Amino acid sequence: MTIVWNDPVNLMSYVTYVFQTVFGYEREKAEKLMLDVHRKGKAVVSSGTREEMERDVQILHSYGLWATLQPDSVK
Repeated sequence: MTIVWNDPVNLMSYVTYVFQTVFGYEREKAEKLMLDVHRKGKAVVSSGTREEMERDVQILHSYGLWATLQPDSVK
């Protein structure tokens, strides 16, 4: 799982934009994930192979988001 964590820096509109740009999510899904990050402190934004998730984390870091990779067995 790729997890994005809440931070005090990025605007909610920017986080929504990043989710749409990186993952191709529709605005509604991107906004729901952004609100999970904002309200719950984190959101699972992608899953897949380790290599895919590592790539996603790198891309999210390049956009300035706090993202980590977490094995599916750990919640």
